[in-house]
Amino acid sequence: MLHPLSSTLMSDSNDPAATAAGLVRLLTVQPEAGADLFTGPRKPGGVGRVFDGQIVAQALAAAQATVAADRPVHSLHAYFLRPGSEDADTRYTVMRDLDGGNFANRRVVASQGDAPIFTMTASFHRRSEAGESLALQHGLPMPSVPSPDDLPSEADLLTIYADRLSEQRRALLSRPRAIEMRPAEPLNWLRETPAEPVAHTWLRCVAPLPDDPALHRAVIAYVSDMTLLGTSLLPHGISGKAGSAQVASLDHALWFHADARADQWLLYACDSPWAGNMRGFSRGRIFTQDGRLVAQTAQEGLVRRRA
Repeated sequence: MLHPLSSTLMSDSNDPAATAAGLVRLLTVQPEAGADLFTGPRKPGGVGRVFDGQIVAQALAAAQATVAADRPVHSLHAYFLRPGSEDADTRYTVMRDLDGGNFANRRVVASQGDAPIFTMTASFHRRSEAGESLALQHGLPMPSVPSPDDLPSEADLLTIYADRLSEQRRALLSRPRAIEMRPAEPLNWLRETPAEPVAHTWLRCVAPLPDDPALHRAVIAYVSDMTLLGTSLLPHGISGKAGSAQVASLDHALWFHADARADQWLLYACDSPWAGNMRGFSRGRIFTQDGRLVAQTAQEGLVRRRA
């Protein structure tokens, strides 16, 4: 996991539509010759490790390409085996474990070179209006946090904290990003003081996306790795971005409860109930701005102080 303000897809274009189009291209996997093989492109200009959310989203895109559109994904469970490199594309092999009456199941292995770097299982469910009368329905209410319109933008935060950032860091954060984020709490990676293991962040794509529900689910999978594991560092007053902590995702789970647009504001409410044995555990809930709970996440990762 990388820090959210540095992990989102960046672009040299000042046109939000072009930046959003770049995200769409990044999450569009291309079929290879052969059965259920896909290539996920590398991030243009990427350096170092691949952002874990990119791997999750591309793997989901590959799995979705093998399932009928009337069976949207309802859950995925993944493990990160090795760091991915920004120097190469990623190959996705999809295995069709089940095509049942109402459910389908896919396994995906992501590889670079000859080494698997990631595995995922995803389940898909056919929706039935006839069954709605039998469905049990409830959802936790959205936490009470300021509206995104009342919170500073990333450009505002950059201005506020400019004197505390290196010139290289300021230049990096000044580049346009495909995902706009507005945190409701102060940025822990700058203040490094102990806080409750709770974080609320509004996020959305910077420009309208195509009207493709599968694409919006892939973008939600992409952003689901942002801010999540870092929540487990908050009680300890350390930060991976500031260099006082080592953080790496180990596994990731995501449940989709309902469709939502990733180009409209979504509230990502994260908390961390436990950390120990050099691992941290975090949970997340994703709400639309009108208060619908549309997805939930869970993740465990390596979290420890640097010597």
